[in-house]
Amino acid sequence: MKIDLTDTTASKINNALVQGRRAIGTPTIGMVLTLVIVTDEEHAYDALKAANEASREHPSRKLVVIKRVSRSPRDRATARLDAEVRVGTSAGAGETVVLRLYGDVMDHAQSVVLPLLLPDAPVVVWWPVGSPANPEKDPLGALGQRRVTDAYSAEDPLAELTSRAAHYAPGDTDLAWTRVTPWRSMLAAALDQQHADILSVEVSGEGYNPSGELLAMWLADRLGVPVKRTVSDGPGLTAVRLETGNGPIVLDRPNGSLATLCMPGQPDRSVALQRRDTSELLAEELRRLDPDVIYESALKYGVDRLGKGEAETRTEAAPAKPEQAAETPAPAPAKKPGAKKAAGK
Repeated sequence: MKIDLTDTTASKINNALVQGRRAIGTPTIGMVLTLVIVTDEEHAYDALKAANEASREHPSRKLVVIKRVSRSPRDRATARLDAEVRVGTSAGAGETVVLRLYGDVMDHAQSVVLPLLLPDAPVVVWWPVGSPANPEKDPLGALGQRRVTDAYSAEDPLAELTSRAAHYAPGDTDLAWTRVTPWRSMLAAALDQQHADILSVEVSGEGYNPSGELLAMWLADRLGVPVKRTVSDGPGLTAVRLETGNGPIVLDRPNGSLATLCMPGQPDRSVALQRRDTSELLAEELRRLDPDVIYESALKYGVDRLGKGEAETRTEAAPAKPEQAAETPAPAPAKKPGAKKAAGK
């Protein structure tokens, strides 16, 4: 069921939600959180589709905030709030409210969203594109216990990672980090089976891929060994090679779907390492709403290598050209304790 409201208020939107629930014969809907999606008109459909699929695992009230910038000076001066209320099958598991803000209302989006939040439930704010430099200080970001960005959607993903580290606050996370969860789990499981010193690491993937940078930062941070970042044709991450005292451990995924794990003294095995959709990434982030200290450590490690305050926007782990490669120095000669089990978020 869909209810369209023009030039409305938060009170009328809440009344429409109650009316919609009664119309479909469900006076109450069990929802565990409020998901605030801040996007533009171009990306709203894909973001809402991903959120609806993720809501089947995490029933939620989804508030889509779209700031409409009009070309007409008269329309820009007119403050207006339009809303689209969806309940039932068209809203996934939960409820959906699409908010379109015009004029001065765009500067007070938090005042529109605040009355629509579920009482006594966590709030997650997600920017599919165009995330602010400091999500915690953003008026909408300040409402959330968890703030989700995506460096992959930025024009300069590596500069975006630098900005994320400079303004990190507990509760921040990025889907570029979520994309490497299967890689981290697989590598940690492989290291649990090999009792040998790790000498060096090489991470291969597309150039300017933030997930590749974060994986390289995580390995260098947790293992305390040199990590070399090389460029491949992709898609995404393609291989990780760990040189150990027993021989190399190689996790190779050339086609973005099926990977091969090679370890000393064991036969090669095929493992599923499919590139995941946005809905799966979002659902993973909604499972845990506490601060991700492993992400924080890896992110800040990469920026500390560059030195805070430098104007350079490229991490040392990323080559400037496909034929170049740079090496990440170890922060200390000794390994960190528990490095093999650091994959758990």
